[in-house]
Amino acid sequence: MSDEDFLARQFEDHRTHLRAVALRMLGSGADADDALQETWLRLSRSDTSEVANLAGWLTTVVSRVCLDVLRARRSRSEVSLDDPDRLEPALPRPTAEPEHEAVLADSVGVAMLVVLDTLAPAERLAFVLHDMFGVPFDEIAPIVDRAPAATRQ
Repeated sequence: MSDEDFLARQFEDHRTHLRAVALRMLGSGADADDALQETWLRLSRSDTSEVANLAGWLTTVVSRVCLDVLRARRSRSEVSLDDPDRLEPALPRPTAEPEHEAVLADSVGVAMLVVLDTLAPAERLAFVLHDMFGVPFDEIAPIVDRAPAATRQ
């Protein structure tokens, strides 16, 4: 098996996790897929022979790609309200059925995206990686170029 085939297999093994990080960071399926594509390109161009934790390396790369996208959005004042991947809030039904729970979860997801949109890109990255994926602040700090104590803030 060639090195590129090995890397492709490793990337595919981690694709679900990487897409989840990108989707939560960017709030758009299309943007998340673009971030994954950029992550693959960076992986395929990099010498990973010294990488001890490929999953961590890939998470760092996709996080930095998302951070760049968020910073670009902010500098261009982009708002992706017309994005078809963005969920519309649904009105919850007054029952305790599973479908009611799913509708409620969808509306909470949209509210979470609205809150995330108010955060600065580095804050958003720290929140998503720590609170949603359990990445320690000590590992997030180098990604956002801040001290661990500042990252916690």
